[in-house]
Amino acid sequence: MISPYVRSYQSRDLDSVYDICVRTADAGGDARGMYASDRLMGDLFAAPYVILEPEHAHVVDDGEGNAVGYIVGTADTERFVRRYREEWIPRAALPVPADPPVTRDDEMLALHHRPERMILPELAGHPAHLHIDLLPDWQGKGWGRRLMGAFVDGLRGAGVEGLHLSMLTSNVAARAFYDRLGFEELAVPGAGVVTYLVRDTSPVR
Repeated sequence: MISPYVRSYQSRDLDSVYDICVRTADAGGDARGMYASDRLMGDLFAAPYVILEPEHAHVVDDGEGNAVGYIVGTADTERFVRRYREEWIPRAALPVPADPPVTRDDEMLALHHRPERMILPELAGHPAHLHIDLLPDWQGKGWGRRLMGAFVDGLRGAGVEGLHLSMLTSNVAARAFYDRLGFEELAVPGAGVVTYLVRDTSPVR
């Protein structure tokens, strides 16, 4: 048996990426059954990245070819938002929600149909952004750091100097992880329940 390792995303990993996403989408907990479709979280926060920008996607392989964690993202948020609107929204074919949103699904679909929300002037100096998730049994074992290292190395190779992410402020475990990797908080007016963190693309130690 091959030992687990980090590798580039492959198209055969798509269903696993969807599964990992929903199983970690409730502030790190399992969101299966919370929405009309268990694929909705992946449609918003994982699949568009591996479809539109697979070169910046990496997975933890359990040694048997199965993805058990991933990091996905973009090197250029503004470009990604344009492609999300022009390519991903038609491809995903998700319904338009009630306005204002009524259900939990409506709230998520509203995010999907307004990708421009990702563009914030305060983040212009950190144009890349990411999402990282690991199945529970693979957390706390150094795989998150290895995924982040692979992602940051790819950004640096592409000439990108800064990246950002947003996280629920209440997710203190995630915040501790990002703090250890050198992320710093950036104040963004009107951020609400999320915190924005930024970092340069120096190697992850």
